[in-house]
Amino acid sequence: MMAGDWLQGPYVYFLYTTYGFGKGEIGQLFIAGFGSSMLFGTIVGSLADKQGRRRACVTYCITYILSCITKHSPQYRVLMIGRVLGGIATSLLFSSFESWLVAEHNKRGFDQQWLSLTFSKAIFLGNGLVAILSGLFGNFLVDTFQLGPVAPFDAAACFLAIGMAVILSSWTENYGDPSENKDLIAQFRGAAVAIASDEKIALLGAIQSLFEGSMYTFVFLWTPALSPNDEEIPHGFIFATFMLASMLGSSIASRLMARSSPRVESYMQIVFIVSSASLLLPIVTSFLVAPSKVKGGGISLSGCLQMLGFCTFEACVGIFWPSIMKMRSQYIPEEARSTIMNFFRIPLNIFVCVVLYNVNAFPITVMFGMCSIFLVVASILQRRLLVIAEKQKTEVWEMKERDNEAEPLNI
Repeated sequence: MMAGDWLQGPYVYFLYTTYGFGKGEIGQLFIAGFGSSMLFGTIVGSLADKQGRRRACVTYCITYILSCITKHSPQYRVLMIGRVLGGIATSLLFSSFESWLVAEHNKRGFDQQWLSLTFSKAIFLGNGLVAILSGLFGNFLVDTFQLGPVAPFDAAACFLAIGMAVILSSWTENYGDPSENKDLIAQFRGAAVAIASDEKIALLGAIQSLFEGSMYTFVFLWTPALSPNDEEIPHGFIFATFMLASMLGSSIASRLMARSSPRVESYMQIVFIVSSASLLLPIVTSFLVAPSKVKGGGISLSGCLQMLGFCTFEACVGIFWPSIMKMRSQYIPEEARSTIMNFFRIPLNIFVCVVLYNVNAFPITVMFGMCSIFLVVASILQRRLLVIAEKQKTEVWEMKERDNEAEPLNI
């Protein structure tokens, strides 16, 4: 499933430029993807809880295959339809699979600690190793075999078809809320009440939106940031380097989560601060390194320095994914997991749409600065989540102590 997604990643922006579209038009295509993820993703997530997570995972495969097919057309409208389908698929990828896994894990009565290990392995392999291989394979198809920038999308469709066959042949179905009479509005209401009544869930949603919003803005910005004068950069190899950094991050996360101390809520504060500092590097280099006036050529000195910062940010992304999954499994109620997780994506998608709509209004350095500020805010909210979690843990411990003291008196 992740191979189907990662094969497309490095070449989306590049493909649109080969069709002759400018930064503004490409920004609008990206907005269509994030907008559809916001509008349809929440509904699709709720249907996954009600109609079945396995069915939702199969829907992801079909939707993304159709999105890949649209990339063959240079027509703007057809590409726009592809982005809408891709947005729906992305929502399913980042909610339905995780929801199916958690429900199946609990249904089989497995140890809760194993879930952390599974998440770490999923990120290490799916967001790391598979992403690196996908980047190299994409580069191989486009540059070595000269099959053009649409070839990785065809390869992605093949992987998605294989994945769908595995799901259909080997997965059992599981659901969110067992009550069959609960309609979509009632599910939304239940999810909204859960978020509003529990500050921990609301904080988790805000943290996720701020970090992922910065991450998806970075996905759009890294290509123009590293090639401001149309430098020829190896998209597939750069992407593979990013994923290697992400893989290193997920490896660090698995080691951290295997220990009882520090807690996830504690070390994530530092991760957000480091990621904020790494996205400030394009701003720093714009002041310290004189911009090149030469068109074309290889990657510049400024680009090399920015690559260091971008790799650091990707390492933070690698730590973030298994860590946020661990926190979600602790704080989000099972009966509406997909619905709540897609609720979190609404502010995220609004933020990214606003940024991409104004992509021509601000220099790239301003956008990186904005992302950096959001990551500092995420660190502050993470601190608040830690305080609440520690307070509740202390209260539970004190109640147990009182109960233990009261037992001899009752006897």
